Amino acid sequence: VFQVPVYEISEGTRVAKGRGLLNFLEITPQDKVLSLFAAGKKDTEQGMKYLFMVTKDGIAKKTEIDAFKNVRRSGLIAISLKKGDALRAVRKTTGEDEILVVTKKGQSIRFKEKDVRSMGRGAAGIHAMRLKKGDEVVGVDVVPGSSTSLRINKQIKGPQVREEYLLVVMANGYGKRTAVKEYRIQTRGGSGVKTANVTPKTGEVVYAKVLCGQEEDLMVISRKGQVIRTPIDSIAKISRGT
Repeated sequence: VFQVPVYEISEGTRVAKGRGLLNFLEITPQDKVLSLFAAGKKDTEQGMKYLFMVTKDGIAKKTEIDAFKNVRRSGLIAISLKKGDALRAVRKTTGEDEILVVTKKGQSIRFKEKDVRSMGRGAAGIHAMRLKKGDEVVGVDVVPGSSTSLRINKQIKGPQVREEYLLVVMANGYGKRTAVKEYRIQTRGGSGVKTANVTPKTGEVVYAKVLCGQEEDLMVISRKGQVIRTPIDSIAKISRGT
């Protein structure tokens, strides 16, 4: 884990190339950034207590945020990885949330965060999901618990009735929204259920995110740097298995 104050990173235009991370962090050329998130005083106000990590091979680990209070410029070890595995995502949690994990072959699993006990920084973690041969995790997100949902609702003007959706985006530009309630809560470590019908036309799943009702637009960026912005409401609501 590396940490840098936001004010040290200069603001650039849409087409600017940006600056190399070596200008901000003491990383080696072999290091690759796999997950990025903002941290600040609001985390305490929102009840965030843990960093929840999931690897490419479906290994999950939960560590208290306080363990990363003093991050050296050269970084701190956050998880021990097996050979060939890689960290896929890190999310902040309250300890009372639920986790949704999605794979590139269209499988997903929803389980309670409590199924994964808190571990030290050097621990390797436990199985979040059993993957089939050739499959790997591409998306991880948090389904807020009741206390977190209450805080979110207080920030929304008007009626506090909202439905959460899982947004899935495919490699060839296809996407859909599916109600989170279609994903039953399972025990950690299972093979999960189908969340998308992956075909040569759609391509594999490349991104997944839980939408909590505050989002208005989706911005998608291609590997070659092309970007498109579209209203969330324009994305079709489709059942889990399609």
